[in-house]
Amino acid sequence: MGGAGGAAWPSRSGAVEVCVRSLTINNTTFESYVQDGCGRCEHYKTPACKVHRWTDVLHALRAVVRTTALVEEMKWGAPCYTVDGKNVVMVAALKEHCVLSFPQGAALVGDDGLLQRPGPNSRFARAAYFTEASQVVRHEATLRRLLQQTIDRARSGEKVDVAPAAEPMPAELQLLLDARPALRRAFDALTPGRRRSHILHVGGAKQPVTRSRRAERCAEDIVAGRGVNER
Repeated sequence: MGGAGGAAWPSRSGAVEVCVRSLTINNTTFESYVQDGCGRCEHYKTPACKVHRWTDVLHALRAVVRTTALVEEMKWGAPCYTVDGKNVVMVAALKEHCVLSFPQGAALVGDDGLLQRPGPNSRFARAAYFTEASQVVRHEATLRRLLQQTIDRARSGEKVDVAPAAEPMPAELQLLLDARPALRRAFDALTPGRRRSHILHVGGAKQPVTRSRRAERCAEDIVAGRGVNER
């Protein structure tokens, strides 16, 4: 992974870290994420990193996810879970809570009230928020049911059936917005035309890895209030 002006190199452990300007996005391992953070701010590898507040919750969420067939990866500085190469679930530590994100969560049923829209413009995405590991344990059966539905839908290729819109939000862009609340706010503040330009640009790629790369490269323009190729 690398945004505009970024570079990647192996860390001392041999894992890959990505530098975007002066920040080092931690795409190494879950253990490194829990120990050091995501690398998106000056609190990376310091006691002030917000990830330390949610260590127990992160481990509890991971334990539930790992009971399924989902494959754990690190993307955008947070744990991302895939099935057949598709990004379908993400775990992240935010300031006020931990989040388990489902970019196609609108299609899931039987959530027992756990899933919420992560933003006012969210059509497909849903997310579950936790502040204590005990909450994760209490809702484990529901979470496992939602995760299995997610896996089954990803493998079948079934699309989310919600009210039609001009363009569907690519899962890769949705996951990036879910992982970065400030970026989501910037995206929601864009004009409809500028939002659409990013959606079309990311969604126009055929391969998931290319869509992920495009989503990362859109971040700078989104924060600056620009559309794709707008200067």
